[in-house]
Amino acid sequence: MHLTFHKEIDKLRSKFLSLGTLVEDRVRQACAAINTRDPEVTDFIIRSDYEIDEMEIEIEEECLKILALHQPVARDLRFLIAIIKINNEMERIADYAQKIARRIQGINQDIVLLCGVDFDIMSEKVIAMLRLSLDCLINRDAALAHKIFILDDDVDSLFIEALDIITSKLKETTDHPECLLNTFLIARHLERIADRATNIAEEVIYMVEGEIVRGLHN
Repeated sequence: MHLTFHKEIDKLRSKFLSLGTLVEDRVRQACAAINTRDPEVTDFIIRSDYEIDEMEIEIEEECLKILALHQPVARDLRFLIAIIKINNEMERIADYAQKIARRIQGINQDIVLLCGVDFDIMSEKVIAMLRLSLDCLINRDAALAHKIFILDDDVDSLFIEALDIITSKLKETTDHPECLLNTFLIARHLERIADRATNIAEEVIYMVEGEIVRGLHN
């Protein structure tokens, strides 16, 4: 029983790593497409979202099966609970990548490029947060998880800067309202990805230390 349990945990971990790699790739592609506005890339992100949805369901079912068959306790139980929660966060992150792709397609109908907002730094920080959140989970590294909170503050500041630019543009002219709306939504979706990465960090800290830190770092 003990050997079977650890084999199933290893299989689950491997499947979750595949999901994490897939989600990170979608976010990277979405962030790159903000500048390139490549229609093939945005179309692929939108069309392939079902793959992540299916993987999320498979991982949740695997977690529930392990819980039912082996009734783990302590550290193993916290790991499985964390995976169930983080699994959902990953699916939501992929949804935001899809939403960014849709907003980019909307901007493609407009002659103005992103209405004066530069998303490069914000994108880099969001991708870094996602990468760190996966690393701290795999390595059970609570100290690394705490670093994500600092990056989240940076992303929040960049979101406010983007909002200020968009607001100023709206005051200057009523031209290109669709571009301004899509630009705002891109910023909002990036900020939400950062929030989800922060949620993952909180779950990792609970998994490793047994301490609930939700909201305490704000």
